[in-house]
Amino acid sequence: MGEILVGTCSWTDRALVSSGWYTPGLRDAEGRLRHYAAQFPVVEVDATYYSLPSARNSTLWTERTPDGFRFDVKAFSLLTGHPTTPNALPAELRDALPGRRGGRPRPADIDPALLDEVWQRFSGALDPLKRSGRLGTLLFQFPPWFTPGDAPSKAFLAQCAQRTAGWPVAVEFRHPAWWQEDERAKTEAALREWDMSAVAVDMTQKLPTSIPPVTPVTSPRLAVARFHGRNDAWGTGTKEERFRHTYAPEELTEWIPRLHEMAEQADEVHALFNNCCADAAVRAAESMRHLLGAPTGPG
Repeated sequence: MGEILVGTCSWTDRALVSSGWYTPGLRDAEGRLRHYAAQFPVVEVDATYYSLPSARNSTLWTERTPDGFRFDVKAFSLLTGHPTTPNALPAELRDALPGRRGGRPRPADIDPALLDEVWQRFSGALDPLKRSGRLGTLLFQFPPWFTPGDAPSKAFLAQCAQRTAGWPVAVEFRHPAWWQEDERAKTEAALREWDMSAVAVDMTQKLPTSIPPVTPVTSPRLAVARFHGRNDAWGTGTKEERFRHTYAPEELTEWIPRLHEMAEQADEVHALFNNCCADAAVRAAESMRHLLGAPTGPG
């Protein structure tokens, strides 16, 4: 049975910082991370989706957390085919981003040489985490318009697997077709071939775009479950509306056998809460940890 690590999808979210969850006097960058790492053994870094990380921050995160702590790092937007503004890139790379100032990008439109350079800078900045054993996985979250029926999307995914060889990678799809009956076996087989961890999702099931709560384990190294809350405003609301949800005990309890089943197939399972309004995510994580009997911090 693998170990189940429970945490949240951010420790720096403004709503969390202002909620009162952090102990007074521990609200600077170092104090927050040390406090969080004393409560949970894993956290997701979402700032790396919006801008490239730095080796300095990776080193500081390593120094401020105990052995055994895990960071799951979200991939930079360009690496997953999301819209990326020129200002999100270093100045010397911006000219290589033609036609990407708005609208939905197509994977085929992204210059492979630019992707290679961005990947080298992204992965290089995370090397301190990797070398220290703190890196749990890189989370590649693909956009809703990234579909299995689109040949360029599948080619982009294959290129992503080749580019990230040797790195731990988890994949979350935002289009339900990847996990529907006629496609699921092919999706699992591809991720398994590339040793990429599939991300299981908890979200509202009332929308056409809802991802089904399937729990495929495609890597013996790691399985991941992300809990987005069950707000029906997921497709149209603001960030606060999409993620505003307080998990009821029965909603968490229904995931206990699923997480245990995942742990029977993987060395480690990360259960991460993304219902990031005030302290809802940390409270849900605390409740899930209690239900599972999981450790408070790194073992």
